[in-house]
Amino acid sequence: MDVDNHIEKKIDGLNRLSRNLWWTWNQDAQDLFEDLSPRAWQNLYHNAVAVLHELSDQELSARLRDTELSDRVESVLLQFENYLDDSDTWAVSNAKDLTENPVAYFSAEFGFHESLPIAAGGLGMLAGDHAKSASDLGLGFIGISLFYRQGYFQQSINKDNWQTEYYSLLDPNNLPLDPLLNDEGEPVICEVEIANESVKFRVWIVNVGRCSVYLIDADLETNKQHFRDLTKCVYGGDNETRIMQEILLGVGGVRLLRRLGISPSIFHMNEGHAAFLVLELIREKIEIGNSFQEAFQEAKNQCLFTTHTPVPAGHDRFTPELMDSAARHFCDQLKVSLDELLALGRIDPLNSNEDFCMTVLALKASRAANGVSELHGVVSREMWSSLYPNNLASEVPIGHITNGIHLIGWMKGTARKYWRHKLERVRSNSDWSKEFVKSDFWALAEDSSFISDEEIWSLRYRLRRELIEFSRRRLHVEDKIGNKFITFDNFLNPDALTIGFARRFATYKRAPLIFEHYESLVRMVKDISQPVQFIFAGKAHPRDNEGKELIQKIIHLSKHSDLKGHLVFLENYDVHVARQMVSGCDVWLNNPRRPLEASGTSGMKTTVHGCLNMSILDGWWREGFDGTNGFAIGGDTNLQDGEEQDRIDSENLYNVLCNEVVPCFYDRDVNGIPRAWIAKIRRAMATLAVEYDTTRMVRDYTNTYYLNK
Repeated sequence: MDVDNHIEKKIDGLNRLSRNLWWTWNQDAQDLFEDLSPRAWQNLYHNAVAVLHELSDQELSARLRDTELSDRVESVLLQFENYLDDSDTWAVSNAKDLTENPVAYFSAEFGFHESLPIAAGGLGMLAGDHAKSASDLGLGFIGISLFYRQGYFQQSINKDNWQTEYYSLLDPNNLPLDPLLNDEGEPVICEVEIANESVKFRVWIVNVGRCSVYLIDADLETNKQHFRDLTKCVYGGDNETRIMQEILLGVGGVRLLRRLGISPSIFHMNEGHAAFLVLELIREKIEIGNSFQEAFQEAKNQCLFTTHTPVPAGHDRFTPELMDSAARHFCDQLKVSLDELLALGRIDPLNSNEDFCMTVLALKASRAANGVSELHGVVSREMWSSLYPNNLASEVPIGHITNGIHLIGWMKGTARKYWRHKLERVRSNSDWSKEFVKSDFWALAEDSSFISDEEIWSLRYRLRRELIEFSRRRLHVEDKIGNKFITFDNFLNPDALTIGFARRFATYKRAPLIFEHYESLVRMVKDISQPVQFIFAGKAHPRDNEGKELIQKIIHLSKHSDLKGHLVFLENYDVHVARQMVSGCDVWLNNPRRPLEASGTSGMKTTVHGCLNMSILDGWWREGFDGTNGFAIGGDTNLQDGEEQDRIDSENLYNVLCNEVVPCFYDRDVNGIPRAWIAKIRRAMATLAVEYDTTRMVRDYTNTYYLNK
């Protein structure tokens, strides 16, 4: 009986663990779930909840009678409990006030892992990484977003090489999340007003280590269908859908927190999508007797705003007519006229033709605002200077905190195990998850007694091989001509310099820029002594036909040109594909039209895998590049003429590739080791790994904004 109780306790522990995303950045936990059902792990998006659903209690109970597996389960569950119970966190010593009154972080999307596909891109992945590092630091942190029951679209390429989209219904019972229930075990129901109608919603909880992210779900039978569809797709529908989604997020999120009895120390708006939360805070204060101006100032003292884009289309704007139909109820709640309400979202409050801008509302109603890199801070101050006519552009109150990535979460398993093994050799009793975010550990990368050139080169070959085999498998699945399947076993060369490009296919990111030198590129990829190859991936927004044309162009080149076999496009880009690419590529290419890349984070994920960045000096790379840790395309200046800038950048890109990257990669000693190339890898690890981790980023937010009232 004692044995049975012990097994039952472990089964309960595994089920609890599967519903906390801590396992997505713990290698032992991932290996355990994979070993329980390797095929389910592979086919079900590495989803721990889905894997456990594949095993009956009878099977799991029988397998846990195996001593080796039972011991592994016990070890992982002990790591999990120790993590949750750890009272010696950074926040306990440095931000104790935030443990009682947490940060409420509002974002229209959160990206955590391929098993929970509810994010569209970098904004969501940044939010998810923010939550993970807040958990690691022990920071009081509550996330608020929407539960998109169809997630973001799945990408398919048709016979014309054109992107098409399809959606799959997500089953909450098979995802790593829990329903928010009341004391009677029933779903907690809240409501908001949208277009003078009451809209009810329920809530799902995503457990992210020590933190919780609450996802609002309007898909209730009591709601009209168009309200139910507000939480259908990420950024789906038209502007009418968007404004209603943003009322649901901002106002609904505040009401949810009040229902839970949570009093945030600060409301952090990750982009302008959640800015309507300010109006709800004002309403609360007016309701207890404050004037509008008093309520506005009190609400402003509680809010922080982070802007992420210098691209005008990235800032939501709503016409006065749409505001009148969808948001007029705010006028009654705030005791203001429609013109007074619209003035809150206008640069010129008296301009009746100006649309209502969510970014303007957020800037006006926040005690502080920031961009996401040093250059983006400069660009944002210039971009919004008209909102502050009495300030010089340099005095506009928008600061900056450069983005980061959750380093451990983005490590591929191969690299995670490798660095853990290296760590255990020098610090046998250390908590590897904490050591990986310390600069002194990555400083060891420049010490050849800690890791030799030969070891680094061996790791690079292993990761490149894994990427190439992954790519070949993905290509095999889809493509055939007539009744004869194409063979891809000769596509991509494990010895070749492998350049990766993967991100959202927005036109300003200029995905095809390298192909402007097509003839020269063909000669380069076919050079037997110094071959080069390219792997591309990414999605265009469903309504972005220009972005789709860029995808079509690259796929056509990969199938019907002399680049075939040396250039591939991987369909259906997601977190899993990204992890394969940032680990396996030798060079990470980023060539946006400067200064439109606010920060960029994909290149940050490459460093610990030994992949070097080759990028325009925009966003984070302008700060990270030191001349020895990667490659810069062009200089630190912009041109006003976009076409001329494209031409110059294309020339600079090709010249850097030909004259710096390729020669350095193929400069080998008698043992075939590229010593100079590996020196750059070492330098990148030492200078970039920790500096561009969200551990540093969340600390910066805490010290600069969260605690600074």
